[in-house]
Amino acid sequence: MAKEKKSNNRHEITVKIEGKDWENALEKSFQKNVKNVTVDGFRKGKCPRNIFEKKYGKESLYMDAAELVVEKAYNQGMEENKELVPVIQPNVNIKSIDDYGVEFIFTVITQPEVTIKKYKGLKVAKDKVEVTKEEIEHELSHLLEQYTELVVKEDGKVEEGNVAIIDFEGFKDGKAFDGGKGENYSLEIGSHTFIPGFEEQLIGMKTGEEKEINVTFPENYQAKDLAGKAVVFKVKVNEIKEKEERELDQDFFEDLGMEGVDSKEKLEKEIKENLKAQKEMEAENKYIDALLSEICKNVEVDIPEEMVDDQVHLMIHRFEDQLKMQGLSLDMYYQFTNTTHEDLHQQMEKEAYQHVLERLTLEEIIKLENVTVDDKEIDAELKSLSEKYGMKEEELLKSLGSKEMIGYDLKFRKVIEILKEANK
Repeated sequence: MAKEKKSNNRHEITVKIEGKDWENALEKSFQKNVKNVTVDGFRKGKCPRNIFEKKYGKESLYMDAAELVVEKAYNQGMEENKELVPVIQPNVNIKSIDDYGVEFIFTVITQPEVTIKKYKGLKVAKDKVEVTKEEIEHELSHLLEQYTELVVKEDGKVEEGNVAIIDFEGFKDGKAFDGGKGENYSLEIGSHTFIPGFEEQLIGMKTGEEKEINVTFPENYQAKDLAGKAVVFKVKVNEIKEKEERELDQDFFEDLGMEGVDSKEKLEKEIKENLKAQKEMEAENKYIDALLSEICKNVEVDIPEEMVDDQVHLMIHRFEDQLKMQGLSLDMYYQFTNTTHEDLHQQMEKEAYQHVLERLTLEEIIKLENVTVDDKEIDAELKSLSEKYGMKEEELLKSLGSKEMIGYDLKFRKVIEILKEANK
């Protein structure tokens, strides 16, 4: 039997599993747990239930049994409360548990009521886009630097801006330490990628020269056994390379590989168009953010903290994926930044709240404006996306989840266009 206790859009549903259902769950729990138990006088996994319960207590079976029936309890609770449509995964707690049954409390969060006082005629302006001559020249110089070639420096010494090809090995208290050795390592002098003081002591060395470099690791260095410790690096310079500045000649344009670009004038035109397109996109995103922010000032809604927490967890998951692309993990990030999961959660809460607020606001305006999409629009979007990402429609649909998700996104894009038009 399910009982509902309601508070705004937070609903507590109590469901009890008892009788035969609970006894079956306890038996399955026993069958699972007995496999790993050895009791004197019985082969492993062959202990009778009454002996097992006498030795370990009936309570040892409760939690596994509860896990076996929690889904059934939730489905039963929702079946008896069909009017409730959860917007996030429900939270579950055990109210009571004993030999006779288990009682769950499911906290179900439904869509909060949204009241929008005004969302038209807000006169939100979009920034004008302009590309300056200085920006074009800066991008041009950046391209030249990007395609700079390194040539071997036959004579001379290591200087700022050179790339030194070195062998090195680090020693602490006369013993080599892990991760402190490298061969033919390319180190740009002035990049500050090594321990402070290391690169500076390479300046003036010649090809073939060997030297001992004394440095001290920073106090906040991630390897605790090296943090704040003085070490010695034995270094040999195998080769010195210097940057050879490129000219806007035919060789450069060929290396650049831009179709139809074979002169400075054409390259500057291409740069200008690319910069303008980039700025247009940035201005559009900034405009939409400003528009939604302004509309949200006219919104009344009581957002439950569970919805914000759910958004934070989604954001942390995305952040973790970004770190993985850089070869990092969340634990490494916490170590490098001297922060914790709780710190990151708190840091993201404000942005998460705004995301939820904007989503709820747009969903309400979609209803007010009666924004719809049909199957043809969804199929056309699916085809367009599959061509864009070079994937089969079936594979793309599997990664997106469903056609409903495509339709959901299309509705959002439609309502954004409506809001842009209504707030010029």
